[in-house]
Amino acid sequence: MAEPINGRKVANQITARLSLRKPQRESLDILVELLDQLALEKEPDMSYWLQLIRSHYPTMRAFERAFPSLCFALATGVGKTRLMGAMIAWLFITGRSRHFLILAPNLTIYEKLKKDFTLGDPKYVFAGIPEMAGSPPVVITGDDYEDGRGVRLDYAVPATVTGDLFNGDANLHINIFNIAKISARDNKKGAAKSSVAKVRRLQEYLGESYFQYLANLPDLVVLMDEAHRYYADAGARAIDDLKPVLGLELTATPKTTGAKPRPFGNVVYHYPLSQALKDGYVKIPAVGTRRDFQHGQYSPAELEAIKLEDGIHHHEFVKVELENYARNQGARVVKPFMLVVAQDTSHASEIRRYIQSDDFFGGRYKERVIEVHSNLSGEESDDSMQRLLAVEHDETTEIVIHVNKLKEGWDVTNLYTIVPLRASASEILTEQTIGRGLRLPYGKRTGVVAVDRLCIVAHDRFQEIVDRANQDDSLIHERIYIGSDAESDVPNAKPQQVESASVGIVVAGTGNGSPVETAEVQGRYQVMVKSEQEATIAGIALAAVHEEARTLATSGQLEEVDTQQRLVARVHKVLEAQMPAQAQLEGMEPQTAHDPLAVEELVRQVTARVVALTIDVPRIAVLPTREVNYQFEDFDLQGLDKIRFEPVSQEMHLHHLENNQSASIHWNQQGGREIRQENYLVRHLFARDEVDYDRYAGLLYTLAGQMLQHLRSYLPTPEAVDNVVLNWQKQLSDFIWAQMREHLTVTPTDYQGHVTQGFDVLKPAVYSLPAGEKPRCFRTPVTDKRAVRQMVFEGFQRCCYPYQKFDSVDGEWRLAQLLEDDSQVIKWMKPAPGQFRIEYLNGQNYEPDFVVETQSGYLIIEPKQADKVSLAETQAKARAAERWCGFANQHARSYGYKQWSYLLVPDDQIVLGTSIAGLKARFASS
Repeated sequence: MAEPINGRKVANQITARLSLRKPQRESLDILVELLDQLALEKEPDMSYWLQLIRSHYPTMRAFERAFPSLCFALATGVGKTRLMGAMIAWLFITGRSRHFLILAPNLTIYEKLKKDFTLGDPKYVFAGIPEMAGSPPVVITGDDYEDGRGVRLDYAVPATVTGDLFNGDANLHINIFNIAKISARDNKKGAAKSSVAKVRRLQEYLGESYFQYLANLPDLVVLMDEAHRYYADAGARAIDDLKPVLGLELTATPKTTGAKPRPFGNVVYHYPLSQALKDGYVKIPAVGTRRDFQHGQYSPAELEAIKLEDGIHHHEFVKVELENYARNQGARVVKPFMLVVAQDTSHASEIRRYIQSDDFFGGRYKERVIEVHSNLSGEESDDSMQRLLAVEHDETTEIVIHVNKLKEGWDVTNLYTIVPLRASASEILTEQTIGRGLRLPYGKRTGVVAVDRLCIVAHDRFQEIVDRANQDDSLIHERIYIGSDAESDVPNAKPQQVESASVGIVVAGTGNGSPVETAEVQGRYQVMVKSEQEATIAGIALAAVHEEARTLATSGQLEEVDTQQRLVARVHKVLEAQMPAQAQLEGMEPQTAHDPLAVEELVRQVTARVVALTIDVPRIAVLPTREVNYQFEDFDLQGLDKIRFEPVSQEMHLHHLENNQSASIHWNQQGGREIRQENYLVRHLFARDEVDYDRYAGLLYTLAGQMLQHLRSYLPTPEAVDNVVLNWQKQLSDFIWAQMREHLTVTPTDYQGHVTQGFDVLKPAVYSLPAGEKPRCFRTPVTDKRAVRQMVFEGFQRCCYPYQKFDSVDGEWRLAQLLEDDSQVIKWMKPAPGQFRIEYLNGQNYEPDFVVETQSGYLIIEPKQADKVSLAETQAKARAAERWCGFANQHARSYGYKQWSYLLVPDDQIVLGTSIAGLKARFASS
């Protein structure tokens, strides 16, 4: 007899393989918990289902349909499609169902879902699940169900699609339909009219309609994407007629549409956008304005013009920041666009005419604006949605003018600027207004503010939105200022891009092609050539040096005879491959051959420049030699008398601004209810990486029990205890965890470092420079310390790069001056992003501020504000850097190279006249 499948174990495996986020994981856990107690069947006991679900999740008030249907309300951008895939995989692998129907509210989402559930698509939802690899799902759509797909697998569907030609009846079947196709009649021209929906008509190969075939399936599960769109009478009746064993509803807005919306009664999980913002799953929305802006002094037309212009200022600013990030990180370039929300269609046309006129930035955006809307009373057509979707891939469109509130399915990631015109603060703050622009282009926040932020330009509503932002559930907590002053977050002119490459190739007399032309980039940082042909050869040589560096221990080996010969051979091979094919044919005039001596000389020049401007930073992989074990001693909680949390009121008082009347609303307790009160605390403690639940479950429940005993000692009723533990569970579990850490011992861990590459040619860095500004000599005094981050500096004699940026005056800028003045310093650099990798705290990357080569050794120097030296994160980075230096020195000793040292230097100790040797003596790790 086959061993029963452990549903919890399967869910954990799916969670790991699909890398589910917290809200996705918690939603799947709820489904697992409920279906471990409830059987899927055609005629379920609805009252029993409801009673059991409500005992766990009080937000569940009633089923909205004629069959059991659960609503999971997840914020826009969190990943509802991946959650659908996880739920389908779990239901299939555990043997509960293999027939699914996914409903889409419109053609846009319908087309997206078809791709997401098709094997081979980049966003395939089952990627990484082995049960789906050997036998991928059969996908049946509203476009091809009539060909028998899924019903007659023996000949209708090839083995490459089903994955199992002779065992098709065991495959997972996923039907994907646009809800309109469920009721569409599709009466062809000239044919007899029919009042019966096409999908309900008789299919000869079935002996019944496809709709009836689905309804007769004993295990049909229906998933409703954007579930709030399926509460119209016709759509609801059609879904009820399918008689599924289970419905799974996913939406960001768990309430019905229409003039009088009402909240869903079947919500078992709610993860609002405000929580997604706190957890970092979406962009950070910010409201932008000009500093000291008095909007009342302008007419409506003037105000709109200013908002549009400032929207462009932000758009151009973020465009440069996105390109800088992509080039520095080696990531794909994201092309942003700006959305203008108009009041109506005539207003939209008026805005477009203005943007296309010469009055708006000289007509620069005339061909880069599109207007997308339908009439005021209707929703956007599917065709309009398709035009919106194209914006993500169309580099020529930079401005979209839109009228109606944005609907579901517009899943773009490159919307960075929204300009709402003639909108109230409440309209601007709605999830529909900003929700479509919150998706992250790289799937997660990058740590670069401009890349992670969505800006809403709202000069006339700024104060209202800021006041609203003071509330905890506000979607906007950030504010930015647009302008020309040093304190502005966004300049009112597009920044310049400055590329700082340690080695560049320049044809004499042509300049370097950079937007910033200075004499500083000549000579030291460039290989000067006489012609474009020589520039091509030098560029090939530079690429060859990058490749050759991967096999060498030091940069000095690049100049050895054997290495030079290999480099010359590489260059000749590339040049031969670039020769036109016809030049090699008989009778054709041969192309002029490259002078071997000239090639050798250019290779030598390029190599010499690289060696002179490279610090040999080895690449080191640091791995623990054994598993880290965490052990907790048994103990009792102390200081419980400090815990005096009181029940949270479940009533909100409202004050009506229009008539000063008061009102109040009541609500039920939110969040997942636990059968055992201790579970509220245990689930938070178990979520910590250090806690092995199987090993320490007894201790966790003992400590949670002690906390519950204390709460019962001063709270008057069981209901009050339940309220406190539900609403204050995080604070209570944090109190327990603080004491658990005091009784934690960690097995000492040894690390092993392995040098994977002796050195690497320096990567170029890309910086932003305010429009009209030029790089300034690093010796020029900085009068406004706040503006130092906007500056680009030059004039170095020992730096490996022609340009550098500094984050501080007292620390970084002053240290650069010391390095330039110290005769013992051979060269130094601030590493480009990704150049230097030191791992700390579970794989996080630490990139040191300065790397220095002196006559006697190598230094990693970290200037730090004096009051931040003792911070835990600073010290963790220091320990990781010291460990890295230890492994680098093992490698150096084996080759007779100079040793490495790490210096953590308080910024108040960096003063002119201090030598680098003096700093090393005082601050180098032992």
